[in-house]
Formats: sequence, structure tokens, C-alpha cells
Amino acid sequence: MIDPDWIKRGLDAAIEMAEKGWREGGIPIGSSLLDARGQIVAAGHNQRVQSGDPTAHAEVDCVRRAGRRRDWRSLTLVSTLSPCPMCSGTAILFKIPRVVIGENRTFMGAEDWMRHEGIALEVVDDPRCVALMERMKREKPDLWAEDIGE
Repeated sequence: MIDPDWIKRGLDAAIEMAEKGWREGGIPIGSSLLDARGQIVAAGHNQRVQSGDPTAHAEVDCVRRAGRRRDWRSLTLVSTLSPCPMCSGTAILFKIPRVVIGENRTFMGAEDWMRHEGIALEVVDDPRCVALMERMKREKPDLWAEDIGE
């Protein structure tokens, strides 16, 4: 089990980034990375709309902001939404051992794949994360459909 204080710290940072993305006119998904002591080393948000880059998901943005590192195997990735296959693949590629998921009600990512690869998952079902995605689906249904590949 992941330390509850770490989860709160990481999720608060990820939600702050998700809200930033929404204010910018983008998709409200955020992510953060915590080091072995539970300190935030990077945070990012979905920038697909802002940048026009279809790979600019929150988790990918966060990993990019973390830069070159050798401690990937001691980090914890936090995301407001269940990571899609691309973002799950990023966690698998860098051998990040723990992923905290804010919610998976509105979208179920590649959780089975991450578990199969030995990643410990903690699904929080945070009401703030659910509210962000429900608002997105309600107010920008076309953008939601685009984001999930429909």
C-alpha cells in the first residue's frame, strides 16, 4: 500500500495541473511523479488541445518534465484518470513500480496490463477527479470523444 500522505500530496498536485489544463481550454487530466521520499519531482497536464500534439497526455508531459533520471524504479506516478495504453506503456517502459489513479469510473485505461507487468495500482476514486471528467463529458462531449479515440 502506498503511503496515504503521498497519495494526497501527489493527487493534489495532479488535480491542480488538471484544473490548469481546463483553464487553458484543454482536457482536465493531470499527473505528478513522487520520489522515494514522497516528494514531488514533476507534474504535468494534458496539452493535446493547446499544443496540437496527440501524444501530449498528462502522464507523458509529467515524465518529460521529470527529465533524464536514473531513479525511475523508485518513483510513484499519480494521475487524475486511469492511464490510457500509451501512458501505461510509459510507466511500464520506465519501470515505475507504483501508479495512483484518481478515478477510473469515466474511463478505464490499461490497468490490467500494468498489473500484469508488476506495477502496484492504487485506485482512489476521488470525487474531485470524477467531477473534472464528468464536467468535461457534459460541457465538451466532442473533445471527450476525440480524447478517447471515438
